[in-house]
Amino acid sequence: AALIVSPSFQAAHPAAVVNSVGELGEFVSVGAASFKASVSNTRAMEDQKQIFQYWRDLAEEHIPKMGFHLAERPPVDIEFTDLNYTVPTGKNSSKLILRSVSGYFKSGELTAILGPSGAGKSTLLNVLAGYRGSDGTGSILVNGVPRDARYFRKLSRYIMQEDVHQSGLTVYESMKFSADLKLGASVSEQQKQDMILDIMELLRLKKCEATLTNRLSGGEKKRLSIALELVNNPPVIFLDEPTTGLDDLSSSQCINLLKSLARGGRTVICSIHTPSAKLFALFDNVYIVAEGQCVFQGLGEDIVPFLAQNGLPCPKHFNPADFIVEVSSGEYGYHNDKLVNAIENGRCKRWNRKPPPKDFTRQTSEREFRQLRKQPDYGCSTWEQFTLLSKRMLSQQWRDINNVVLKLVMHVVVGLVVGGMFFQIGNDASKTLFNFGFCYVSMIVFMYIPMLPALVWFPLEVQLIKREHFNRWYNLNSYFMALTLSRLLQQLLCSLIYISIVYYMTNQPQEWGRVIKFAIIMVLIAIASDAFGLAISSRLDIVNGCFVGPAMSVPFMLLGCYSFGIGSDDIPLWVFIGMQFSYLRFGIEGIVSAIYGEGRAPMVCPDEEIYCHYKTPTLLLEELGMEKANWYIAATLVFLYIILFKVISFVVLRQRLRRTRSTGLIWMVGRFIKRYFNVAAH
Repeated sequence: AALIVSPSFQAAHPAAVVNSVGELGEFVSVGAASFKASVSNTRAMEDQKQIFQYWRDLAEEHIPKMGFHLAERPPVDIEFTDLNYTVPTGKNSSKLILRSVSGYFKSGELTAILGPSGAGKSTLLNVLAGYRGSDGTGSILVNGVPRDARYFRKLSRYIMQEDVHQSGLTVYESMKFSADLKLGASVSEQQKQDMILDIMELLRLKKCEATLTNRLSGGEKKRLSIALELVNNPPVIFLDEPTTGLDDLSSSQCINLLKSLARGGRTVICSIHTPSAKLFALFDNVYIVAEGQCVFQGLGEDIVPFLAQNGLPCPKHFNPADFIVEVSSGEYGYHNDKLVNAIENGRCKRWNRKPPPKDFTRQTSEREFRQLRKQPDYGCSTWEQFTLLSKRMLSQQWRDINNVVLKLVMHVVVGLVVGGMFFQIGNDASKTLFNFGFCYVSMIVFMYIPMLPALVWFPLEVQLIKREHFNRWYNLNSYFMALTLSRLLQQLLCSLIYISIVYYMTNQPQEWGRVIKFAIIMVLIAIASDAFGLAISSRLDIVNGCFVGPAMSVPFMLLGCYSFGIGSDDIPLWVFIGMQFSYLRFGIEGIVSAIYGEGRAPMVCPDEEIYCHYKTPTLLLEELGMEKANWYIAATLVFLYIILFKVISFVVLRQRLRRTRSTGLIWMVGRFIKRYFNVAAH
């Protein structure tokens, strides 16, 4: 510049002086603008840091302190590399949800997984928690060692998005059942009591300890979900969108609680959808997902400089969480590839520079982890689980007084209606066919009344079983035995009420042997129908189950009385084979055998009737094609069908609870029904 403005150079090169001065002015102008923008960006970043620090300082006053029974836990660091996950979309096609993502989540930190809808947040959380993983590849390390899924489930707990709780129980009772199932008899009742009160005090549930779970607010339900899993003080906690459906205050309280848990040395990881600036400042580590890839990992306050470094300056008064989600959604053009490369799809740890909290100094103890490995899979034995679950289910059933009264009244009303329709015809030879109609109607009543409630209730129960079983509350064997017992008792009571009414009103044979056989076969039909409903609802949701269940019952009903009027000798072979697959066929045979079989004496033909064709019971049995029917064989076969339906329910439910995709016949049937008979989709 000095050369350009010198007098000698100016005299020798006047044009060059003019051009150079113009270029210099332009350079200075551009440089000044760039410097001004740089200063502006720097100030914006400083402002964002001040905002973060303000919210952190404000939150410090509201973060609850850990109680005595929630001691610090040994550190558990989770690292994953090149994680891929696919889901099937058709018979021979699949979709890649996670694409070679990597990351590192440290103990003592509260980590948030953010991203647009459909980016893969919940999928990543499910894979890390072990809830899904059969269709995934990659490496997951726990404290530098490849993750053992069975061992890791002893360390971790997964709190799902749906806050489904056991109805009919209070908050305290729910906590007590959780403590009994998870801790067993190894912990005294006084210790359990102190622990429950400590956790309830921490999570501000003390004031609602006597409130039924179905009457809790959204925030209280979420805190209860967390409290139930804190009973055995897990070192790793996964949460799927814990603030969904909560207001600002409840969301803030929830995140403050998670922050407090993380400070106790736990690894707390949650997926969350665009938190407010206040909540965003509370997270120690942020992991942003877009299109199944990582676009940022590190401190929340470093999002602004990271984006600015990649040519995406965040506006001064803009929530960084909202801004990066909008950027990854394509609101400002497509920049995901650039961000993924900058963060190396999660491998870059440059922005993850925060050390563990100062008040957390406990180091990993190999001895403690060896002790954890030696612990049993469940807190108590199978028998203790069965006892506790039976107690819980029976308490829930009988506390739901409206449901109990409705069932009892329904059986009484239906019994009176059926008894009135077929009043005093049981020993009337002129109305024998009408009496067979009574037998058939009673069988249909005991098919639909037990089956339909199972189709409606059990799909909701499955959602709860998923959480409790995955978090190692109990094994499926104990649950299924308790479920069978609890449903049996109420089913037995309701069935006997109906039987007592209709048997007397219709004037069936007053012989104790026939009364007992009639009652037994009717109860067996009711239990079989209930088991049939459970087998269907174990795989299908409410809408599809309520369609498939009654639809599948129609062939059973038709095959049950197919031989009427033609005899057993004229039944086609293929129909005869089909009849063996209908439990209602053996049910009606058992009912008819109990009333008309085993050498029953001829019935009374009224004086006003000239001729009673079916006066002799054997003639009716021949025309029904049931002359060879045996009550004991029929009852045994219905009982075997009960076992078959129970086994199907158990196998289907176990397959549904597994972390692997269903295979074989179960998968084929499920896909077929969902594709061609999915009523919920219409």
